[in-house]
Amino acid sequence: MTTPIRIAIAGARGHMGRAVIELAGQDPTLAVVARIARAGSAAADGQVELTAALAQADVVIDFTSGAASAALASACAARGGPALVIGSTGFEDEDLAAIAAAARYIPIVRSGNFSLGLNLLLGMVARVAKALPQQEWDIEIVEAHHRRKVDAPSGTALMLGEAAAQGRGVALEAVAQRERDGITGARPPGEIGFAVLRAGGIVGEHSVMFAAEDEILTLSHSARDRSMFARGALAAARWVVHRQPGEYDMQDVLGLGAPG
Repeated sequence: MTTPIRIAIAGARGHMGRAVIELAGQDPTLAVVARIARAGSAAADGQVELTAALAQADVVIDFTSGAASAALASACAARGGPALVIGSTGFEDEDLAAIAAAARYIPIVRSGNFSLGLNLLLGMVARVAKALPQQEWDIEIVEAHHRRKVDAPSGTALMLGEAAAQGRGVALEAVAQRERDGITGARPPGEIGFAVLRAGGIVGEHSVMFAAEDEILTLSHSARDRSMFARGALAAARWVVHRQPGEYDMQDVLGLGAPG
C-alpha cells in the first residue's frame, strides 16, 4: 500500500483550512498529520507548534495571510522542507521577496485561486486581451467576496489583471486603476480597471468585461462552494511534493502552461 502524503495545515481554523481538512479526510492517499498553531498563540484543539509540525509533514497547505505565509516559507526553507502550497493573498513586496528566496530551497505552489475553471479563464482572458485593440476596447475586472475578506482587490482579480496585461504586452502596474472617486476625467486608453464588492457570505465572483463603443464581451467565473478550492489545493499538494525547488502556480500543476 502506498504511504499517504503527510500534510500539515496552516490556518486550520479558517474556512479554507477546515474545508481542506474535511476533504483530505476522505482520501486514503492523504493524511493530515498536523494543524499548525498561530505564532504567538497557545497550541489548542489539536494544533501543534510550527517546528514540530514541519518535522512531521511532506507538504504544508497554507491559507493564512501574506506576512504569515512569507514567514512560513522562510521556516520551511531554513530546514530544507517540507514543500509548501500557499493560498493566501494580500502580499506586500517584502512578502513576495521572502517567498521567492525560499523557493530556491524548496518547491512552492502559490496561487490566488485553486479553481480549475478560474485557471482556464486566465488563459481565455489573456488571449482575448491580445486579440482586441486596446485603443478600442476597455477592460474592467469586477470581483465580489464575503464581508470578512480583508484584502482588495482579491488575489484572483489581480491574477486576471495580470493575464489581461500579459495579453496586451504591458506591465499591470503601469495600467491598473484600482479606484475611482470624484471628478476623474475621461478614461485613458489601455487602462485596466478594478471594481470591488464586499457583502454577506459571497464565496467568490469574478468577471472580466471587454467593452467597446458598440459591444461588450464578459468572461466570468462563480465559486459556489469552498470545496472546489480545497480540491485544487490538495491537487497542488500531491503535485508539488515531487518537484524540484522553485515557485510554481496552478497553471504548472494543471499542465496548462502560461496563459497568453
